[in-house]
Amino acid sequence: MKKPLLIAATAATLIAGHIAPARAEDGVFEGVTRLACEALLCLSSSVRPGACSPSLSYYFDIVKKTMSGTISARLDFLNLCPVASQTSEMQSLVSAISRGAGRCDTASLNRMQYYDPVSGASYVSNQYPAYCNAYYSHSYTDFMAGYLPKYVGALERGGYWVEPKDYEAALAEYEARVAYEDQQRELAGSGGGS
Repeated sequence: MKKPLLIAATAATLIAGHIAPARAEDGVFEGVTRLACEALLCLSSSVRPGACSPSLSYYFDIVKKTMSGTISARLDFLNLCPVASQTSEMQSLVSAISRGAGRCDTASLNRMQYYDPVSGASYVSNQYPAYCNAYYSHSYTDFMAGYLPKYVGALERGGYWVEPKDYEAALAEYEARVAYEDQQRELAGSGGGS
């Protein structure tokens, strides 16, 4: 498993409480520092237990006027966790999370358009953006393939992203639509089939 070092380092930091102003009497972080450390853990895995809700709500509620402003503010929030800057791997994890978390889900991926200058058409891209690849494949994240968005169909034929649990049904629907479109083209090409 890729995450043991991250979990151990974050847990040790939470228990040791290296930053005095953010500590409770028992040595555990509290407040925004605690939320930042919890968000790092929760956003590093495809499994999100209910205990993640407060930190994830805080993280996703950070929205600025521009996407770059939002990413920067989210990065600043995650950097409040002392473990975030302990190693270069942790720094790259925090960067990958701030750029990818909330931007690599099916809704976001379905808004990513690929423009074909030859045909003049736009399609939903069938590739993860670089920031999603960096996020999903980071050595300190643990995303299981069965939890990642899947692309249905072909780029030029109206393909799109779905949740893995919906893939089989979406694929059957897509194939039926493509077969119908092909049948209609064939009929139109043969003069209506009369």
